[in-house]
Amino acid sequence: MTEIIDLDAHRPRPVPDLTKTATAPDTAPREVLQGVVIPSGDPTVAPGKAPSRPGGSGRVRRAVGVTLHVVTHDRTKTSARTVIRHGAYVAGGAGILARRAWDGRSAARYERMIRVSEAAGQHETAMEWEERGRAFRAARHQRRMDLLGAPQRVAKGAAVATAAGTGGLLGLGAVLAIAEHDPALVIAPVMFTIDMIRWAVVICTIVWGPALVVGPWLAFLGLWNTGRRGQAAPQWALPPAQRSTDGMPITPSIVVTAMRDLGIATLRGAVRAIEDNGAAMLGPIRIAGCGVEVDVTLPSGVSTEEVQGRRRKLAENLGRHEHEVFVSIPVAARTVRLWIADSGALDEPIGPSPLVIDPELSANYATGRAPWGQDLRGDAALISLFQRHLLITGLSNQGKTASLRALVLWLAMDPTVEFRIADLKGIGDWRMMNGLATVLIEGPTDEHVIDATDMLEDGVAEMERRMMAPAGTTWDPLILIVDEAQVAFMCPAVGDDKRPYGGVKATSRYFQAARKIHNQGRAVDVLLYQGTQDPTDQNLPKLVREGAHIRASLVLGTESQARMALGDKAIDGGAAPHKLRQGLDKGTVVVAGDGVKLAPGQSSVTIRTHYIDGDQAAEIAERAKARRDGVTTKTAVDNSASADALADIAAVLGSADRMRTQEVLHGLAQLNPREYRAWAFTDLRDVLDPVGAVRKSDGRMVVDRAKLRDALAQRDTETPES
Repeated sequence: MTEIIDLDAHRPRPVPDLTKTATAPDTAPREVLQGVVIPSGDPTVAPGKAPSRPGGSGRVRRAVGVTLHVVTHDRTKTSARTVIRHGAYVAGGAGILARRAWDGRSAARYERMIRVSEAAGQHETAMEWEERGRAFRAARHQRRMDLLGAPQRVAKGAAVATAAGTGGLLGLGAVLAIAEHDPALVIAPVMFTIDMIRWAVVICTIVWGPALVVGPWLAFLGLWNTGRRGQAAPQWALPPAQRSTDGMPITPSIVVTAMRDLGIATLRGAVRAIEDNGAAMLGPIRIAGCGVEVDVTLPSGVSTEEVQGRRRKLAENLGRHEHEVFVSIPVAARTVRLWIADSGALDEPIGPSPLVIDPELSANYATGRAPWGQDLRGDAALISLFQRHLLITGLSNQGKTASLRALVLWLAMDPTVEFRIADLKGIGDWRMMNGLATVLIEGPTDEHVIDATDMLEDGVAEMERRMMAPAGTTWDPLILIVDEAQVAFMCPAVGDDKRPYGGVKATSRYFQAARKIHNQGRAVDVLLYQGTQDPTDQNLPKLVREGAHIRASLVLGTESQARMALGDKAIDGGAAPHKLRQGLDKGTVVVAGDGVKLAPGQSSVTIRTHYIDGDQAAEIAERAKARRDGVTTKTAVDNSASADALADIAAVLGSADRMRTQEVLHGLAQLNPREYRAWAFTDLRDVLDPVGAVRKSDGRMVVDRAKLRDALAQRDTETPES
C-alpha cells in the first residue's frame, strides 16, 4: 500500500483506491498537501517519520560556501592581519623592552659582542669585550654590596634631615616672631610645611584614580609603539609597503638579514648566535656613486666563493635585481665587498663623452688617459693605452664596436698615432676613419681576411724593423685594429704556400702574426686591438686572448665564456660579465688587466661606456683630421714595392763581421715574412754574388759584412741625387 507523508503534520494518511472510483469523478474541492510520494517499504525512510526536506543539502552547501567566502574575503584577511599585527606589536614591544632591561642589568650585551668577535676571528676584540664584561660585573657586585648597608644609611640620613629641617623651620619662625612681635609666628613655617604636605596628599588622592585608569593604557600604547618601530610582527602580517624592501635604503639590518637568508647554514647559525647584533660583521656603509658599498666580514667556516655563488638570491634578499648587486673580494681576508645600486639607477643613461662636448679636447698617447665612461661609483673611468694591447669581446649587438671606437677616436686626437684598421663586418662602423687610417679594410669575405692578415704581417715586419734600430730610437705609435677578429680565425682560405690564413695551429698566418705582435710589439709601440664576439677556443685562441694587456667584456652568455674573455683571476675575484643583461646593459664593460685604476685587492672594474653615435663619431673624426697632414687611406697593404735585399741583409747582420747563410735566411724570413719566407740559398746567392759578399769560411758558406757594406756604399755613391 502506498502512503502520502504530510511534511507539515508529519503523520501518515491512508489513500483510497483510485481504480474503484475512476468512473465517478469527484468534483468536490480538495485540500492540496505538500509532500512526496514514497513507495511503501522504502528502506531510506523509517515508518512514521518524515524524510529530509528537498534541497536541504543545497542549503548546507550554500551555508558552507558563504562561510568560506567570508573567511577568504580580502577584507577578512586584511582585518585578521591587522589584529595579529597590532597584537604582535604589543607582545614584541614588551619583548624588546624586556631585552633592553635585561641587557642593562646583566652582562648579556658583553657576551654577545664576545661571540660576534670570535665568529669574525677578531680575538683581540673578544678579549677587550671580555675585560669590559669583567669590569661591569665587578661594578655590579659593588653596587649590590652597597645596598646591604643602605637601610641604615637611609634611616640615619632621614633622621639628620628631619632634625635639620625642623630646626631650620623653628629658627625661621623665631626670626619672624621677633620681627613681627608675635610669638605665634614661631611655629608658622612648620604649619606651612604641614599644610603643603596635606595638599600634596589631596592632589595625589584626586589624581590617583584617573592615573590607575589611564596608566595601563599609556603603558599599552608605549609597548605598541616600541613594537611598531621595531616591526616586531610576522612578515606576512606587515603592510605591503613594509613587507617589500624593493627600493628601500640599505641599512645594516637589511644587509645582515639578507646575508642570514642566503641559505648557508654556517652563516645563518653565526648570525643567529649573535642575535640582533649581526651588524657587527659589517663595515661602514658608504655612498658610492649611484649606490652604496659595504664590506662584510664572514664568520669562520664561510667562504667568499659561497657568497659569490648566491648573488641572485642576495640581490633578491636586498630588494634589488641581480644586475644591481656586485660582489667582489677586497684585500681583507674572509671579506666580501657588496656594491648595491639604488633601485633603477643603472637603467638611467650616463652623460655624453667629453669628446662630444669639448671640441678642444686633445690626447696624448704616452701620458694621457682616455675618457671611456663611468664606473659604478659614478667616477670618470679613465684608461691608459700606452704600450698596451687590447681585447674586447661580447655577444653580438651589445656595443662592442662603439666601445672600441670611443677609445680609437680619443687616440685620433694625437696626430702622432698611425692607424691600420680591418673591419671584418664591413657595414660602415669605421667609415669615419677614412682619411685618418693609412689602411682601412672593410668586408667579411675571405679576400678581406687575406688583406687583414697581410696588414698584420706588414705590422710584424715594421715591428722587426724597429727592433733592429739602434737603442734609444723613438717611434710613432702604430695601432693595428681588427674588428670582428673571429672572422679571421674561422677563415678557411689557404695561401699559395699551403699555409692557412685562419685557424689556431702553428701554421696559421693570422694567428702567428697576432702572437708575434703580442710578444714584442709593445716595446716598439706596435700594438694590436682586437674586437670579437661570442668567444670560444676556436674563434679566440688562449694564447691570443692572454696576450692582451687590457681585456674587456660586454655581456656574455655563460661563465665559461667570461673566463675566456677576462681570465680565471678576474672571475674568481667577482667579475661577472655573464650576469649583465643582454639588450639592457649595452655598452657596459667589465675590464681586467692594467691600464685602468683598480681599488686595492680588486681584479676588475665595471664601466658604463660613453656612447658616441655615427654622426658624432664623424664630427670627432673631422676634428682629428684637421690636426693632421693629409692622410691617404688604402684599402689594402701595398705589396707592389720590391724589398731592398742588400739593405735587409745588412740589417740582419747587424754588427756581426760574418754570418752563416742559413742564419741570414732565417733572419730575413723574420724581418719580412711575405718577401723572404720562400727564399732558398740560391736566391740569397743571386743577390750577393755580384758584390762578392758570399764566401766559404771553415767549410761553411757565410755572408761577409765588410763586402756588403762596401757594396751599399758604392751603390749610394752611384745613385744620382734627386
